[in-house]
Parts: sequence; C-alpha cells; structure tokens
Amino acid sequence: MSLKQKDKQYIWHPFDQQKGADIIPIVKGLGAFVFDEHGKKYIDGFSSWWVNIHGHAHPYIAQKIYQQALELEHIAFGGFTHPQAVNLSERLIHLLPNNIEKLFFSDNGSTANEVALKMAVQYWFNQGKKRTRFIALENDYHGDTFGSMSLTARGGFNEPFETLLFDVDFIDAPTNENKDSVLNKLENHLKTNEIAAFIFEPIIQGAAGMLMHSPEILSEMIGLCKTYGVVTIADEVFTGFGRTGKWFASDYFQHKPDVFCLSKGITGGFMPLGITAVSKDIYQAFYSDNAKHTFLHGHSYTGNPLACAAANASLDLFEVENTFEKIENICQLQKTFIESIQHHKQVRNARHFGTIAAIELQTDGKSNYFNSKGKEVYQFLLKKGIILRPLGNVITIIPPYCIVEEDLKTLYQGIVEYLNQ
Repeated sequence: MSLKQKDKQYIWHPFDQQKGADIIPIVKGLGAFVFDEHGKKYIDGFSSWWVNIHGHAHPYIAQKIYQQALELEHIAFGGFTHPQAVNLSERLIHLLPNNIEKLFFSDNGSTANEVALKMAVQYWFNQGKKRTRFIALENDYHGDTFGSMSLTARGGFNEPFETLLFDVDFIDAPTNENKDSVLNKLENHLKTNEIAAFIFEPIIQGAAGMLMHSPEILSEMIGLCKTYGVVTIADEVFTGFGRTGKWFASDYFQHKPDVFCLSKGITGGFMPLGITAVSKDIYQAFYSDNAKHTFLHGHSYTGNPLACAAANASLDLFEVENTFEKIENICQLQKTFIESIQHHKQVRNARHFGTIAAIELQTDGKSNYFNSKGKEVYQFLLKKGIILRPLGNVITIIPPYCIVEEDLKTLYQGIVEYLNQ
C-alpha cells in the first residue's frame, strides 16, 4: 500500500472536504522547495500556511533543536523555567513596542488569541468590574477554538457553531472612505462601558483573502480605545516576524496595542509555539495577594524548550542572513508583479502589502472561501510545480524569505499563464 493510500485510510486532514480530496505525500523540504514521494519538486509559494520563513529544513534551526533535545526536551512550565524560554522572552521584549513587558506562552495562534481574550475579561474582573463584550473587525479570523471563533466573522468557518458563540460587536475594517463612520461606531461602543477589549488583525485580514485596510486609521482606533481605557489586542499571528516588511504590522502604528498574539513564523516553521505578550498594566492586574486573581490557564507543552530553541534560532537567522534585505527585495518584486497584472481582464482586484500579495479573480460567484475558483487555480499551478493555496477566488502569494528572484518569477509566470488561458 502506498503512502497516499495509507494516508487516505487513516488520516483526517484539516480545511479540506475529505470526500474527493487529493492529498500529496511530501517527503522532503529544502529552502523554498518541497518534494513529493516521486521526487517531483514544488515551489512552496504559501510558506506552508504562512509559517516557513527561512526555508524548509534549514540546517541551523535543525541543529539548534537537536542540541536542545540532548539537553532538555521538556519541563512543565508551571513552577519551572529554562534558558531557552528566558532568552527568547528577553529578545522578543526588545523587539516589541516599549509598552510590552511580559510574555505568556502557549501552543499556536488560536490559543494565543484565546489566552488574550481570557486575560482581557479577567483584567476587568480582578478590578471588580464586569466587562465581557468584545469589538472585532468584520471579516476577521482569529482561530478555531471557541473563544477565538466567537471573535471571527460569522458564517463560513464557524456556521455550525454560531448558536454556541458569544456575541461580539463587529465593525468594518477602516478605510479612507469609511473613516468617520468607523470611528463613530467604535466610540459609541466604547461609551457603553461594557467593552473588555478591541481585537483586530492589523492591516491584513489573512483568511478573508488578504483584505487590506488603513494602518493610520487603525492606529487612531487604538488611540480611541486608550482614551476609554479599553484593552487593545493585535492578532499578529500571521503579520508578525517580517511579513509586512517590518518586525510587526503594529510597527506602522503611532498608538501601540496592549496585547500581541504571536505564532506561525515565530519558530521559522519548525515547531508549534504561541505567545501572548502584554503590557505592564495588564500584568499588574493579575499580580496580587489574592489567589483568585491568578491567571489559571496553561497547556502541557507550554514553553516547550525545543520550540523555544527553534524560535531563538529563527531570530538568529534574521541577524546573520540579512533577512530584512531579502524581505525588502520580495516586497519590491510583489509590488511590481501586482502592478503588472492588476488590470488584467481576469482580475477583479490585485493588492499587496510587504511580502504579501493577493489576486482576486473575476468570478460569477461571491468572493469567499467556498468559491470553487481556487481549486481550479491550485490544480493548474500544481502541475507546474507550484504550490499556492488560494482562499476561494483569491490567489495569495506568501513566499518564504529565502526564495530567490528567479523562482519567484517562475511562480508569477505560472499565474500569468493561468490568467491568459
């Protein structure tokens, strides 16, 4: 029985209807490429769900994980610590805005957001106040656990569970056209004194199809929340670690969020790790002689030394491999390509920000995750040795930073050939 047949017999894969699913066994990765069981080579144009930033099987990260495994593979993070976590925390605190002072470890993006929303509610509870409502942006996606699903746009991903989700006040993502109405609606919600926190995907709403909004107006929204003392949470799971051209998307803001949720690229795509980074004010609300003020949340693999070693190695590579020079080159190539095809008759809209590019295709159906256009694009490019994972009718290009210009242009050519057929 082949690897593919055994997979079909035993495994249930995420985000694909398993009836008729075509699962490709990948047995090797190297740089911007992965190889299937028959040796066919593919450009990984979506960084394996946006996590792989330095390239597959990078020997430096692999070596650091190996060295750590020989020293300490895991220790419970309740009551204990270890050098990798301490080192990573110190480094991230210096990269994050000055108001961020403490890190809480978890396992992935959903849990990093789940931790943040629980912290926000308990932040008020510990002060003797009941504030349990959240504000989020329309079309946001924050994860698949129940709290993070509640903060995610209704329909699509979470329709079967909607009756079980808590109510959230959704407002439009800010643009120059809707600025006044968005700020007014936000302030009206803030005036109720019921809002625990405002959570948002900064600048780019990833799962919605790389929708992009104004960093300047979003910064004003954060400032408005600060005026009313409401917690602000930046879901930087996707946008962190160079994706937007800076360390974090929030680096484009004048007003800084109180909480950062980090995952995906944090370990270079090697190990699962989530972090919820918070300001001094948030932390101090839990620092108490009252045992009920304790944040009673944790996972078995919280602060795992192997994951922390991978994250530290990834940060090393930013320094020694001139990663931000590579990022800037990708930013320019993405910009040039998007400008070259944005008026194509098959393109409804084309946009870019930092290393992120999105091409919304003309289609008779709605622009959403279930639009079948994406499967057609996926199969067309797969035959050309290119892996992209379109979001409905939106082609997204999220390459690893190690990709060279020639390979990125090969990817672009594949898309152009699809558009011209």
